[in-house]
Amino acid sequence: MVSVDEAVICRLKKAGLNFEILVDPYKADEFRKTKKGSLDEIVAIKNVYRDARKADLISTEELQKAFASINIDQIITKILLEGEMQLTTEQRRKMIEEKRTQIADLIAKRAINPQNNLPHPPSRIINAMEQAGVQIDPFADAESQVDKTIKAIKSLLPIKMQRVVIQLTIPPQFAGKVYSSVKRLVNEFEEKWLGDGSLQIIANIPAGIQVELLKLVGDATHGNFRSDILRREDV
Repeated sequence: MVSVDEAVICRLKKAGLNFEILVDPYKADEFRKTKKGSLDEIVAIKNVYRDARKADLISTEELQKAFASINIDQIITKILLEGEMQLTTEQRRKMIEEKRTQIADLIAKRAINPQNNLPHPPSRIINAMEQAGVQIDPFADAESQVDKTIKAIKSLLPIKMQRVVIQLTIPPQFAGKVYSSVKRLVNEFEEKWLGDGSLQIIANIPAGIQVELLKLVGDATHGNFRSDILRREDV
């Protein structure tokens, strides 16, 4: 449980009143994204306030009028999901920094430099984001901010969202090990066992993880495998 001193206010305006709770901003943000978590770990104290800093509690009658309920857990959950968190400057800076890294990691896995068909490292993408002045919403999920970020950095980086259909042929002695390794990186792929015991895999993957996949298979087979790009698909 977060202490009262370290908690921030999450405020929901409803029925002409402010409804405030004291929360851990990071756990509250995670709860918004996943809808999972213990309220005991998220809130400093299970109270709903008119003014949290003055410890001015909302009355039961006002809760009933605004929420048609006096169930504190249900009301706190609603405030968590719909309210606005009042972050300190340092908390906002840290959350924006973490979100920027998440966005850059997603782009690095999905996009390539069309000049050499290789992924941009996340650090290069972050530099471009900062140069372009990309505005990061600390409360929106990273996925929803990918498209606008790519549009913003296109003038600074040659970049293209692409998927690659790749075929891998693995010798029999490495087939089992490679199958397990690929399964951890690639969610779905086609597999075919050849007459000589070799394993053939066809996977449709984000272009940005092609290098990672080839390195994984190369390490597992000591370089004894074949890879063929069947096609590239711009997305």
